[in-house]
Amino acid sequence: MTMSDEWLRVESIDIEAQGVAHDSSGKVVFIDGALPGEDVQVDITRRKPQWEQGNLRALRSESALRVRPRCPHFGLHAGSCGGCKMQHLDAAAQVAVKQRALEDNLAHLAKVKPERVLRPIEGPPWGYRYRARLSVRHVPRKGGVLVGFHERKSRYVADMTECHVLPPKVAALLVPLRLLIGSMDQRDRLPQIEVAVGDLDGAPLVVLVLRHLEPLSAGDAQKLRAFGREHAVHWWLQPKGPETVHPLVEDGPELAYSLREFDLRMPFRPTDFTQVNPMINAALVGRALRLLEVSPAHRVIDWFCGLGNFTLPIARTAHAVLGIEGSDVLVQRSRENAARNGLAERAQFVARNLFEITVNDLQDYGSAERWLVDPPREGAFALVKALAEHRQAGVGAADDISPQRIVYVSCNPATLARDAGLLVHQAGYRCVAAGVVNMFPHTAHVESIAVFDRG
Repeated sequence: MTMSDEWLRVESIDIEAQGVAHDSSGKVVFIDGALPGEDVQVDITRRKPQWEQGNLRALRSESALRVRPRCPHFGLHAGSCGGCKMQHLDAAAQVAVKQRALEDNLAHLAKVKPERVLRPIEGPPWGYRYRARLSVRHVPRKGGVLVGFHERKSRYVADMTECHVLPPKVAALLVPLRLLIGSMDQRDRLPQIEVAVGDLDGAPLVVLVLRHLEPLSAGDAQKLRAFGREHAVHWWLQPKGPETVHPLVEDGPELAYSLREFDLRMPFRPTDFTQVNPMINAALVGRALRLLEVSPAHRVIDWFCGLGNFTLPIARTAHAVLGIEGSDVLVQRSRENAARNGLAERAQFVARNLFEITVNDLQDYGSAERWLVDPPREGAFALVKALAEHRQAGVGAADDISPQRIVYVSCNPATLARDAGLLVHQAGYRCVAAGVVNMFPHTAHVESIAVFDRG
């Protein structure tokens, strides 16, 4: 680390919540903790020929966007919790940073400008994180067991006693969990607790999945049961991979979330992928369906359908919907969810590796007036490439299976931009709308939604 007495004026902020400035030589400097309009001094931690990176050391002319972090574990120093990056930035400004990141990626990577910018989807900034993976470490020099997120830019576990992005009931368990794990025989072989919160008659249902590397002793299992009764939580155990997850007590309540706008209840296992923020997820599903403009005459394909988060709401309106996912296990659970909600006849599901899809596969699945695309961070490159090849083949109207409208939900603006470039410049679509979804307040994660119409 090197220190400089030069005062730098921060010009902007990037998606990693780093202030961006230039030093007297013109070199770009990225500064953790600095906000636009501030004059700062920096401790440089990394040097490259074209840029430098460092931490805020001194501050003057504080930005009006700067706020006091709510959590005492948020900070820039070693040992601070790394779960959040933006607690020092006003919540509305956080959303603006993410919107700019989306628009910049579309403009620079895809050479695409949306015809309309959608109003951001926002929700409560605290207590929203219904899914979390907490690391567990027995650290005698720190007084015992630590349970929490990793430290900032580190693999060490932060010494946390509170967390404001977790639901209050879960946050209140951090210290009791430390004491519980510290009392167990296997405390050195319990690396992780996964949190999954569902909805049970309008109240939160908390499930904790304990990863254990060795079989639990009878005494340890009894301690887990007693903890569950005392704190009204339900333990599941994971001795190996996710497929080995099972409840400690067999007759526990069903873990599920609700999409009340569509009168749907969605059961899931605690290690299944579901959105972290159920309030924002409900708003996102509602907006996606309004943007799809599905009619009772439409057939829809939901690519990367997961547990049917979009498929089943679509089935409430569409003539038919086909959900496609890469996992046989997820497809089976999607079918079960469709049957539980009375939609088995209108929602069909198939398993397919969507990262290897071809034009012939598209033809096999047939035409659909609407597509919903919700890929993981890697995006949907193979899918949109196949669609572009189909469009470039010059097929006649009778053989054209391309959808009139695509609604693309993304958790990575860079791969969305890459795929948008293919859709617009090679497949002949227009980007008619795009906007951000603040699924993870106080973090650098950018969720977004974009709409493409066939030209």
